[in-house]
Amino acid sequence: MWRFALRNLWTRPMRSLLSLLGLTVAIVGMVGLFSVAQGIDQMVHRTFKAIPGLAVLQPGAPIPLFSRLPRSWGDEIAKMEGVHKVNAEIWSRAHIIEGLPVFSPPRFLFGTDIPSRLEMNFAVYREHMIKGRFLERGDIGTYRTVISKTIAEEFRKEVGDILYVDGQDLEIVGIYHCGSLLLDVAIILDIGQVRPLARMEGPFVSAFYIEPDANVDREELSTRIETKFRGRNAPTAGSPMAVLSALDQASSGDVLSGIGSLLKNMLPEAKPKPGDTEKSATKISPKRKKSVNTRRPESGVEVRGSEDWAQEFQRFSADLDIFLLVLTSIGITIAVLSIINTMLMSVTERFIEFGILKANGWTNRNVLLLITFESALLGLSGGILGAILGWVATLVVNANWPDRINLHASPQLLIFAVFFSTALGILGGLYPAIWASRMMPMDAIRRG
Repeated sequence: MWRFALRNLWTRPMRSLLSLLGLTVAIVGMVGLFSVAQGIDQMVHRTFKAIPGLAVLQPGAPIPLFSRLPRSWGDEIAKMEGVHKVNAEIWSRAHIIEGLPVFSPPRFLFGTDIPSRLEMNFAVYREHMIKGRFLERGDIGTYRTVISKTIAEEFRKEVGDILYVDGQDLEIVGIYHCGSLLLDVAIILDIGQVRPLARMEGPFVSAFYIEPDANVDREELSTRIETKFRGRNAPTAGSPMAVLSALDQASSGDVLSGIGSLLKNMLPEAKPKPGDTEKSATKISPKRKKSVNTRRPESGVEVRGSEDWAQEFQRFSADLDIFLLVLTSIGITIAVLSIINTMLMSVTERFIEFGILKANGWTNRNVLLLITFESALLGLSGGILGAILGWVATLVVNANWPDRINLHASPQLLIFAVFFSTALGILGGLYPAIWASRMMPMDAIRRG
């Protein structure tokens, strides 16, 4: 039966080839699109597996770049039981490198407290040095820097060269390579030198990186840290940072109140008129007053471990999967319609052939299996070809843009693509097969 089905496909090479190409393109698209989500999952898993510590940020800040905490809080955390070392960090986006604006991929100035970083048992950048050295105590107060291999290759720099970033000459003393798009983006400096470049005013830092003691329950330590700072406000009251940080959790009334507070601090203070206090008090509804009074005090910090970061990216990846599924469904629908069209035309052209076969003893089941085998061969061939081309495409993309994208077509995805394509082929040929199998021999010969 398989041999007979294959010969029938060869008798109509152009139509079979077009149907095969349509299915192949759909499978290539499916492999390519879902390799994006798998690449993100792989990158996140590999990245945060290399960062065993805890990050302390301002609540609601998606990444340290948008966080601001008092530096003195780091001293309080360092005294807590179970904390081995606390490293203060300042993150800022690099806007101009070597006279060129930087948009994509982004590059970041990473200011670290060098003494505490050196005292850590494990520091991800320090452990992945490939050239030169990491920052030492003698680099405090200097503009010596360690950059990633990706940045060094992009701007053709080596150890000892000068990198011009945001109006400042930085002397490269080392180059690191972590092999992660999330980590190979940093220009590492002494935290004191990043502060003016980042325009970080006052005794603030972006975040704290905590290295726990051995055998300490990280989740329990995170809870204790958040409990310790419950009810504290990191930014100064009425500052733009305070208003912006509250927008995410505030109600519409809170937002308007916060904006009004900000404008009040920015504009000259006006003298209140008699009776203004009483009038303003009457404008607050009892419902709003109750919501303010009963609001539960939140922690002034948010502690995240590798599992928390991974969950955030998994939520993003889940939304991305839905978007990719929609795009893939469009291509798959076109491929199925192409197979249905091919098999319908094939059945129409072979009415006489089916009539003769059924007159010579072929059953409805034999005809059904013949057409199903033909469509299954198209699906299997399209799946194998699409999986191979999709896998090769991911390798080409990763080789040409290693610092911009990471695609990963796992063996499970490729095997699923082959089986899925075969199922699509069978599904596409099912209706024509049922139609042809139910025809009476004389009716088939007369129609032919």
